[in-house]
Amino acid sequence: MGGSCSYFAAAASFHAPVRVIGAVGADWPDDHRDLFSSFEGVNLDGLEYRPNSKTFAWGGKYFDNMNKRETLFTELGVLEEDPPKVPDSYRDSAFIFLANTHPAVQLELLSHFPQRRLAVADTMDLWINIARDELEQLFRQIDGVIINDSEAEQLTEVTNAVTAARMIVEMGPKFVIVKKGEHGAVLATKDGIGVVPAYPAELHQVVDPTGAGDSFAGGIMGHLAAVDRSDLDAIQTALAWGTVTASFTIEAFGLSRLASISRADIDNRMRQFQSAARIGELENISQV
Repeated sequence: MGGSCSYFAAAASFHAPVRVIGAVGADWPDDHRDLFSSFEGVNLDGLEYRPNSKTFAWGGKYFDNMNKRETLFTELGVLEEDPPKVPDSYRDSAFIFLANTHPAVQLELLSHFPQRRLAVADTMDLWINIARDELEQLFRQIDGVIINDSEAEQLTEVTNAVTAARMIVEMGPKFVIVKKGEHGAVLATKDGIGVVPAYPAELHQVVDPTGAGDSFAGGIMGHLAAVDRSDLDAIQTALAWGTVTASFTIEAFGLSRLASISRADIDNRMRQFQSAARIGELENISQV
């Protein structure tokens, strides 16, 4: 089992309760539901089972540089159909994450959450190419965007991630997070810039990077929901929680590694990450 919703929900559940909205087809096995349900705090009331449809499926292969991959097949399945309905019990949700899909669908889903306090969206190169107008409309309606460095370059025609992130902020969102794979992530807001390194994983620990970006987003949104904040300091701290949470995802296929850990494991790894990234007292800084 993979997919944006799966990785996001599993990762976020270590930090805050999660309400899932999605659709699966008749080919989705019962053990997938059991696995999904094993994550404490994941509400599946918004997961639609469509007996006459097929579940979205993707296959690909990675190269020695795992930032590079080749898609072998994509079967849209339920993603070609009407989007899933939002349960009435979900409409008071305050923190909304719009996983990667057509921006018009993201906009429609957003309209069902009148009490939202923070809405963040993911996107991809396809929508930049074929739905640019709808994507820019979405940017004006949301608070944050999570995007990778190649997509940021495609969107802005600028290779520098910091400059590209600043340019996307000018399109409407309050903050933009640019993922740079093993090189960490960049955060841009109207108030400033933040950076976070990647967790220092060794080569033998990286089994499958699929879902790392969605797990990263899950850790970010889960932390922000838990602390009920979205200022620059809170978002930068959330980036670290997202990074640490996603560092487990890459150690196995699918959700199996996330399913084998506890919040205590994430807390322990966060302490290691804090130690590795720490900058000590600066003694020789000129006083101005």
